[in-house]
Amino acid sequence: MIGRWHRTRLKYLVEANTAVLPESTDDDMEFVYVDIGNVTQGSVNTNAAPIRFADAPSRARRIAKPGDSVVSTVRTYLRAVATVPSHEEELIFSTAFAVLSPREEVRPEFLAWYLQGDEFVSRVEAHSTGVSYPAITATQLIALDLRLPSLEEQRVIADYLDRETARIDSLIEEQQRLIDLLRERRQAVVLHAIAEQNTKAAAVDKLGRSARIGNGSTPRRETAEYWSASGFPWLNSSVVNEPRVARADQFVTAEALRECHLPVVAPGSVLVGLTGQGKTRGMATILDIEATVNQHVAYVTPDAMKWLPDYLLWSLRASYGELRRLSEENGSTKGGLTCAALNQFRLAAPTLDDQRRIAAYLDEQTARIDTLIAETERFIELSRERRAALITAAVTGQIDVREAA
Repeated sequence: MIGRWHRTRLKYLVEANTAVLPESTDDDMEFVYVDIGNVTQGSVNTNAAPIRFADAPSRARRIAKPGDSVVSTVRTYLRAVATVPSHEEELIFSTAFAVLSPREEVRPEFLAWYLQGDEFVSRVEAHSTGVSYPAITATQLIALDLRLPSLEEQRVIADYLDRETARIDSLIEEQQRLIDLLRERRQAVVLHAIAEQNTKAAAVDKLGRSARIGNGSTPRRETAEYWSASGFPWLNSSVVNEPRVARADQFVTAEALRECHLPVVAPGSVLVGLTGQGKTRGMATILDIEATVNQHVAYVTPDAMKWLPDYLLWSLRASYGELRRLSEENGSTKGGLTCAALNQFRLAAPTLDDQRRIAAYLDEQTARIDTLIAETERFIELSRERRAALITAAVTGQIDVREAA
């Protein structure tokens, strides 16, 4: 620690919530509205389209200028703390934020780093009240104390963190690009292997001719007799994003199976997402247990004389792009697959020996790539932990940044 550090309170270093949009604001005034969901620890997403004051929610009131810091005062566990960036449009923040404008006693860049540090954010959480919706008032927030170095030392620390976090961020970006490339490689391996089989005079036919296809339903939630803590496994569409399905989180009763026309789906069936605006629609997984499904999931139970379940899974995963396009041709703005479309969907079925060989090959190759992806994600996680620890250590004087540099 260099120089003299003294203890003070945040309220002596900042002005809090000094400017708000009055109710008399012109209805046609446009700005970018920033809610809690647009702020993460150290980052503000300003990609939203401008909105008119007349169309904005009533909580869109906090005026913030570049260099100010915003700290979420509700749901503080989200750690929505960041510096306000420069932007072409005016940024108006939710009243769920405290907007802190630095005074002359503190350098804005040092204050920004301090407020993002884990030590400060943890204390904000600790001083919040409420269980499901923890909150802290702006008055309570700025009453928190801190150890503050001289203005010159603040500059040194801020410059050090600018350099060091930029290096870590660059490394994280490189590793993220590597993950993207590995995922592209994984998909290419699957597509190539399946396409190669499809060119080998394999019989191409409608899937419905060699598989039983259907979907389920959702029993009424208000009927207690339909649901139990440990009955028959019931699956929703989120499971199609899993590699395999070997367990369920929700269960229905025998009465629900009888009265709600729920199908009993056998292990070895492939499940396909029918709806969803994210990646879910068209995704496929394999079922390892006996279960039933809701209306947003199709089950494809293959003829054992025609299909090896694992190969059928790989074949449907390779068809993800085609299934997505097919789902968008039904005229719906949301898009959706149907069991009828899956019945008509044409796939090539090689011999069972060829299916077994290619499925084993894809299991091996994708497992290697998945291991590399997992290792890279772990490296990114460790880098982010190091970044957070570095910020906290620097702004609290735990390290001498001059020696560290």
